[in-house]
Amino acid sequence: MPFSNLGLSNPILQAIADLAYTSPTPIQKQAIPIILSGKDLIATAQTGTGKTAAFVLPILETFNKERKLRGKRIRALILTPTRELAVQVAENVAKYSKYLNLSSLAVYGGVDSEPQKQRLMEGIDVLVATPGRLLDLAHQRALYFDELEVLVLDEADRMVDMGFIDDIYKIIARLPDSRQNLLFSATMTHEVRGLADEFSDSKMSYAAVEITVSSRASTAVNIDQWLITVDKDTKSALLSHLINDHKWDQALIFIETKHGAAKLVAQLAKRGIEADAIHGGKSQAMREKILADFKSGELKYLVATGVAARGLDIGELSRVVNYDLPFKPEDYIHRIGRTGRAGATGEAISFVALNDFKNLCAIERRLDRIIERKEIEGFPVRKIVPVSVLNHVRKSKSPTRS
Repeated sequence: MPFSNLGLSNPILQAIADLAYTSPTPIQKQAIPIILSGKDLIATAQTGTGKTAAFVLPILETFNKERKLRGKRIRALILTPTRELAVQVAENVAKYSKYLNLSSLAVYGGVDSEPQKQRLMEGIDVLVATPGRLLDLAHQRALYFDELEVLVLDEADRMVDMGFIDDIYKIIARLPDSRQNLLFSATMTHEVRGLADEFSDSKMSYAAVEITVSSRASTAVNIDQWLITVDKDTKSALLSHLINDHKWDQALIFIETKHGAAKLVAQLAKRGIEADAIHGGKSQAMREKILADFKSGELKYLVATGVAARGLDIGELSRVVNYDLPFKPEDYIHRIGRTGRAGATGEAISFVALNDFKNLCAIERRLDRIIERKEIEGFPVRKIVPVSVLNHVRKSKSPTRS
């Protein structure tokens, strides 16, 4: 099915053709007609499925008509959990609307708010925002919500995980009742379900439509997943060996802590490997510069804490490395979803130490598969990681006979 069958007009079709979009993804096929019909939508879709275009394209189509925009007013609000995702979504909005007379803006913390306030003075058609900065601007009366037509909660589960649930409800309380609600989430947790019910309980005359694009346990089939068991004190040496011996062209390397990220970058440098790190401790300007270098290919190896696990779209990113295995299976899926995007192939490698075994089992249960193990010559393991048993059930004791 071509995009032209989804009810999108020529200016939008031309913009996505410029981006080499050939046919809609499953989430786009399902979501775009629903959103164009004006209905509320609750969508469960994993990262890398094309969900940003799934909600941005129909919003632009709906807004593609003559309408005078008042100062400090917005027509669509897209809430995102992180600065990086806000920037990424805003960039996509700008690309998709290049042939339309529509304005867009991203607002987020960590940077001076004055330029953002100045842009809002003119009114903005599509505003992408993080919850904290949006509330700050609202408190300063830099924007008003009385003309809002569409609310989008992007990566709703991540916003809940990051503690934004109260801010989200504060924002919703400020919005007009007559609006279209769109919620996108990789997982449907209890808290996210509460937000979804808030949509369904709105004063609209119909309940929200719900769609699920991928099964609960699935990851992209075009991602080659494998792991290496390793002792904690040989991780950096193993990573250096893989980069050099396998001649990796690029890698996004996930690690748990800011201190660990800085230490790993220094260890790689001692072995002649240039890398950089992004984490919450760096300024927004520094993070944007590092990400730009990584996207352009100038920086080959990027070490990132969880702040980068969602929203990064690096294009044809070759591989993701879980230097530290995440605690939650959902985080594993979100991390490896940075590669193998938009139909491209990718590789996901995980370093697993003995103390990671419980986390590994949880991840494999979620995937409903055993991740392939590979041995690397020259890196014997002292603390052996047990063999995974996916469907292990502890035997019950025999009943006591009287």
